[in-house]
Amino acid sequence: MREYYEELWERIPSDGELPELARRREFLRAHLRQGDRALDLGCGLGTFTAIMKELGARPVGVEVAESALRRARSLHPGLEFRLARIDGPLPLEDCSFELVWASDVIEHIADTARWLSEVRRVLVPGGRLLITTPNHSRLGFALRGVERFSEPLGDHLHLYTKRSLTRLLEEFAFSDIAVFGAGGVPLARQLLLARAAR
Repeated sequence: MREYYEELWERIPSDGELPELARRREFLRAHLRQGDRALDLGCGLGTFTAIMKELGARPVGVEVAESALRRARSLHPGLEFRLARIDGPLPLEDCSFELVWASDVIEHIADTARWLSEVRRVLVPGGRLLITTPNHSRLGFALRGVERFSEPLGDHLHLYTKRSLTRLLEEFAFSDIAVFGAGGVPLARQLLLARAAR
């Protein structure tokens, strides 16, 4: 699996525009506090790690692909980036972050239970989790088709709806959960934005 992500990040252009960047940035800005120790989990090329810094946080970016981290360090010198094992614990201390940001990451995680347990472990009590992921409502499937996000050779392992993501966060004892759709048309929103507290 690591080789897959190494190759993927070698191919992704550094200057490509992230989908829904403005909307996701605004969601992050609305929940990030000045001085927060913030984790960009699945940081890719470090775009949101840099945004966190601009917004006054103390960010750390974590990624499973060394190829992505090499490029993130080159694009954002001076920011902290760490490599995580794809099948192991996060290389971070317990209760070390006020905010964990995981933007378009959860749908790629093979062991979601272990991943969410690690997220809880590194969050301080009362710490906030922010997630963005594609929305897979029934109407969205009818309009766009399942193939768009579930290609046989694609890297999306899980498809989330507002209800399934809410239930998942409840199952892992998160509180103050809010999941809502954004982008697209009503009843067929393209993106889910979720916030929860440990």
